[in-house]
Amino acid sequence: MATSIAHFAAESHSLSPTEVTTLLGSDERRGLAVGEARRRLVDAGPNELPTAGRRGRLQILVDQFRSTLVYVLLVAAAATIAIGHPIDAVVILGVVLVNAAVGFVQEWRAGESLAALAALTVGSAGVVRDGRDLRIPTRDLVVGDLVVLESGDRVPADLRLVDCRELQIDEASLTGESVPVHKSSAVVDPDTPLADRTCMAFSGSLVTAGRGRGLVVATGAATQIGVIHALMKSADQLA
Repeated sequence: MATSIAHFAAESHSLSPTEVTTLLGSDERRGLAVGEARRRLVDAGPNELPTAGRRGRLQILVDQFRSTLVYVLLVAAAATIAIGHPIDAVVILGVVLVNAAVGFVQEWRAGESLAALAALTVGSAGVVRDGRDLRIPTRDLVVGDLVVLESGDRVPADLRLVDCRELQIDEASLTGESVPVHKSSAVVDPDTPLADRTCMAFSGSLVTAGRGRGLVVATGAATQIGVIHALMKSADQLA
């Protein structure tokens, strides 16, 4: 089943609600069975973005001086002092300190951004399991869960919408769209850009009006916000 889900998750906007429901082994009205949801949670793990121990400020600062370029500049500063050019040495050391300060600020802000992004996926969600309305921690959601969305809710995972009633979602955190997007359950073309996939609700976005229900097609790092989180983390490490 995992292979099938991975294969169609990125294309679920081009499949009908019935097709998605069948592929996920779920139900548009009753959702997943409680036992099946527990089994999937064990298999796939929690619906949360991967976190790593964040380095403290001192460690980040020290790391700014651990590069070949800094070593070369320090050697150059020592050499200029040795040949009697202290002013040049001060200039070189100033460059090293400015570089370290800029690097520290950039890395610290990147860490803050990653933490803020991860916080968007933390909370609780309304789901239907075995035909019953439940409120569960967002981290316990699994692929195939039937999620209920209401105004003010934060979308807890990537969803293929199966029922919409005047549903509008603010996706600025994901697509940069400045106004809420009107959603529907209608199929869209396979090549439709992410921002125009009106039958999808993406993790971390905010419901601004209406109601809706959707089937979870991706959780955790597999969501669109998870992809952004991974890219930011990768860029931070390369820096």
